[in-house]
Amino acid sequence: MRHYLDYNASAPLRPAVREVMLRAFEEAGNPSSVHAEGRRAHALIERAREQVAALVGARARDVIFTSGGSEANNTVMTPSLRREPSFEMLALHLMGATEHASVLSGSRFPEEARETIPVGADGVVDLDSLDGRLRRLAQERAGALALVSLQAANSETGVIQPLAAVAEVVHRHGGLLHVDAVQAAGKMPVDMAAWGADVITLSAHKIGGPKGVGAFVTRPGVEVRERLVRGGGQEGGYRAGTENVAGIAGFGTACALAREELADYAAATRALRDGLEARLRAIEPAVVFFGAAAERLPNTSAFAIDGLKAETLLMLLDLEGMAVSSGSACSSGKVRRSHVLTAMGVPPSLAEGALRVSFGWASTEADVESFATAFHKVVGALISRRKGLNAA
Repeated sequence: MRHYLDYNASAPLRPAVREVMLRAFEEAGNPSSVHAEGRRAHALIERAREQVAALVGARARDVIFTSGGSEANNTVMTPSLRREPSFEMLALHLMGATEHASVLSGSRFPEEARETIPVGADGVVDLDSLDGRLRRLAQERAGALALVSLQAANSETGVIQPLAAVAEVVHRHGGLLHVDAVQAAGKMPVDMAAWGADVITLSAHKIGGPKGVGAFVTRPGVEVRERLVRGGGQEGGYRAGTENVAGIAGFGTACALAREELADYAAATRALRDGLEARLRAIEPAVVFFGAAAERLPNTSAFAIDGLKAETLLMLLDLEGMAVSSGSACSSGKVRRSHVLTAMGVPPSLAEGALRVSFGWASTEADVESFATAFHKVVGALISRRKGLNAA
């Protein structure tokens, strides 16, 4: 029997989302067409826009659909992002050192205008460093402003950033705050106003929606002046191309479900995570949990045992029916040392063994029990083998 424990990579499609999408696939019309078929397709998109907005505490008119979280991030990370009435181009892009690859490599700022802000050993951004860099920017160039991009919650460790405090620093210096909420949505409250975010980015498949759909959401008065995808006037002119009607409808339904079930989701996944970590400590007291000193997403546990390699653990656990990730899994499918753990100062011998277990809407206690049993078997065999080699 397989046990899927990789919700932070992609959550299984929720049955209610699948039903909505199947009905949407039957709509033949282009949502830009004025006839009845087109109007029906358009109505599905606008309904979804309202559902996404409700999840994050925004206005529906400020939700712009994209092909996913990466495109959303790439779109908003531009010097042309502005807050009315300013017409000035942003001069600097600051990113947390533990950001997703789509942020670290997807900025549309000139390379010399991109910098990272360090995090502490707990994975939380260094507010003093952020404040200091923004002060220096003001001294170097009078009137120059910065965009700061930060994950609400890290995809590998689950560490949650103090966004309200970050926003206070950023806005005090006149800058804009972009929050990557891809991993946070559906797992913790997402409130643009409470966070002080000027723009947030989202992805459907992290919350039980379909792959290939995302969005960015701006607060009133904030806009992207330079479009990433150009052509027709879809999405209010912000993102050209005929909309993915079925995907967007599914995204909206996933957001509605996430909003309705947030409290129960958090309690249930936290119980599973805490139970798993207790089991793993009992199996191997030397296990290290990354980010445990900070506030974390309730569904996420990242851990390692010094000297054991993630590549080997993933292969053996997969053979035992466990679908989990390394903290350093990349798009090519290879395992590399995590830049997140490196930024947190984790030693290489420990970081190279990082695994991530993430729970979600269909996770059960049976998943925890089965993983603990498999982990005990696999780790026990590897440690025994290592002791034998050392004794030889």
